[in-house]
Amino acid sequence: MKRVALLFVLAVLVPSVVLAWLAGNSLRDQHYILERQQSLLYQEVADGFAKEAQTVLDEEVRGFGLEVEAMLLAATNNLPHDFDEVLRSRWPLAEVGFVVSTNGVLLAPQATKRAATSVFLAANGRFLANQEVAEVYLNVGNLGQVLNQSLPQPPIQNTALWPNESPADPGQVPAQQRYRSKVPATRNVIPQQQQAALLNTTAELPQFDYNRSRLNPEATGFAQVVGETAQGSLARFVDNRLTVLFWHRSPRAADNIFGAQLALDRLQADLRELFRELKPELRSEVCVAVLDDTAKPVALSHAGFTANWKRPFVATEIGEALPHWEIAVYLLDPGKLNQAARTLKLTLGLLITLLLIAMVVGSWLIVSDLRRQLALARQKTDFVSNVSHELKTPLTSIRMFAELLAEGRVADGEKQRSYLHIITAEAARLTRLINNVLDFARLERGEKKYQFQPCDLAEVVRDTAETLRPHLEQSGFTFESDLPTEPCPITGDRDALAQVLVNLLSNAEKYAGDQKEIRVELRRRTDPLPFVEVNVLDRGLGVPRGCEAKIFEQFYRAHDALNSGIQGSGLGLTLARQIARAHGGDVAYEPREGGGSCFSLRLPLVGQASRLSPS
Repeated sequence: MKRVALLFVLAVLVPSVVLAWLAGNSLRDQHYILERQQSLLYQEVADGFAKEAQTVLDEEVRGFGLEVEAMLLAATNNLPHDFDEVLRSRWPLAEVGFVVSTNGVLLAPQATKRAATSVFLAANGRFLANQEVAEVYLNVGNLGQVLNQSLPQPPIQNTALWPNESPADPGQVPAQQRYRSKVPATRNVIPQQQQAALLNTTAELPQFDYNRSRLNPEATGFAQVVGETAQGSLARFVDNRLTVLFWHRSPRAADNIFGAQLALDRLQADLRELFRELKPELRSEVCVAVLDDTAKPVALSHAGFTANWKRPFVATEIGEALPHWEIAVYLLDPGKLNQAARTLKLTLGLLITLLLIAMVVGSWLIVSDLRRQLALARQKTDFVSNVSHELKTPLTSIRMFAELLAEGRVADGEKQRSYLHIITAEAARLTRLINNVLDFARLERGEKKYQFQPCDLAEVVRDTAETLRPHLEQSGFTFESDLPTEPCPITGDRDALAQVLVNLLSNAEKYAGDQKEIRVELRRRTDPLPFVEVNVLDRGLGVPRGCEAKIFEQFYRAHDALNSGIQGSGLGLTLARQIARAHGGDVAYEPREGGGSCFSLRLPLVGQASRLSPS
C-alpha cells in the first residue's frame, strides 16, 4: 500500500501541484498578454495606414509630375516666371510653386507677388539656390527615375538669393539669422503599450528607444538632394514648422527643376479617405487618427472623438514623406480592454479551479478505489481460505463417519442412524456452500436465470423451515415459526427464494452465540405499498455498529478471520440481497429488541410493479 501511495504521489499529485502552480502564475500575466495581443493587432492597423499614407504622398508626387508635364505641353515662354500662379490654378495641393535652374538660379516665384511667396523665399530661397546646407528628410523611393541625360550638380555658391535682389537690402536679413532648422529631438507621441513595455523589464523590447524618433534628417544641399532623379519629395523643419517640397524634372525643360510647396491643410481630405477602409469590427473598437508633428489630429476616423492625443494605444510614424507625423490608434472604450482582461482572468481562474477540483476529486476516487480494490483482494484471499476450510470440515466429517459405517465398527443401530444423519447434514451444508459459490459466479457473469411463476410465499417459507427444523433442533436450537394460513401470492423463482431463506437461517445458526433461538415470521405490510415481509430473528451476536451496510458486500464478514471459529464464505447475504432485488424486493437488517438480529426479506405482492429495493 505504501509503495502504491508513493507511486501515486510521484506520478499524479506532484505533477498536478506543479501544473496548478504554473497555471496560477500565468493568471497574473493575462492582462499583459491580452494587451500585447491587442497591441499587435492594432499595430498592424497603424502600420497599414502608415503605408497607405506614404502611398498617398507618392501618388501626389506622381500627380504633380503629370501636372508639370501637361503645363509644359501648353507652355509659353513665360512659364518659369508664371509657374506659381498657373500651378496653383491647376493643382489645389500647391501652396507655392517654384522653378530653379540646374545652376542654382531661382526663377520663380517672385518675392513681390504675394506675402506667401515672400515667406517661402525667406525660408527656402538660399537652400533651393544651393547657398546653404539644410537638414532634410528625403523621400525618393521608387519615385526617383534617372534622366536619360547627365545633369550637372553645381557646388554651393555665394550668389544672390534670387535675381535682382541686393544682399544689402534692409528688408532682407540673411535667412540663416531668421530661419533656423529645428528638428524635433524627441517623439511627441508615446504609445501606451510602448511605455508599458519600458516599465515591464520582462517584455521583449525592440532595439530602439521608444522616446526617440526613428527618423533622422540628413544635412545636404538641394542640388545634392535632387541629383539625377526625375522626381521626389523632401521635408524640412523651419522654425519648428514642417515644410514639404515636391520636385519634378522633365526632358522637355532639362535646364529647370519644377517644384511646389505642399499645402498640408489641403492634404487632410486625402488622408481622411484612408479611413474608409477601416473594417467595421475595428471601427466599433478603435479610432484611428493622423497626428501632425505637434501631436495634433489632422484627420480622424470618428468625427468628434477626443482623447489625450499624445497617449495613443499604439502609433506608427508615417515616414520621410511626413516626418514626425504619425498614425495613432485610440481605444474607444479603454475600460473594455480591462474588463475583457478581468473576464478572461476570471474565466481561466474558474477553469483552473475546476481542473484542480477535478484532479482532487479524481485523486480521491483513485485512492478510494485503490483502497477498495486492496480490501477486496484481501477479502478474496480470506474467501479462498474460508471456502477451503468450509469444504474441508464437512468432507472430513463425511469421510470419518462413512468409514466407521463401512468398516462395521458401529453395531448400535441408534449410533448408525446418528452417523447417517451427520453425514446427510454435512452433505447438505457442503451442497449449500458449493451452490452459493456457483450462484455467485453466475450472478457476476450475468448468467443467472430465474424461472418466474406464480407461487405462494407462505408455502415456500413453510416448506423451507420444516426442511431445516430437524437439523436446527438437533443442534440445540429453539426454532419457532409464525406463518399465516392464508396464501401470500407472489411471482418468483421458488428455488431461488428458498435459497434466500436457507442462507438467512444458516446465517442465524452460525452467529447464534450462546442463546440458540431462531424465529421465522411472515407479515403483510402496506407502507408505502402492499408487500409481504419474511423476518428471520435470532438472539445471537448481532452486527457491529457501522457494519450494517457492509455485511451485504461480497466476501465481507463482520466477525472475520479463521480464528473467530465462525464458519462462512462471506457470500450468503450478498446472494440473498441480489436474488431479492432480482424479484423486485430487498433484504434488510435491523437490530432486534433485547439483542440479536432481524433480517427481513421483502417482496411485492402480485400486481405491485414498484420495486422495494432502494434505487
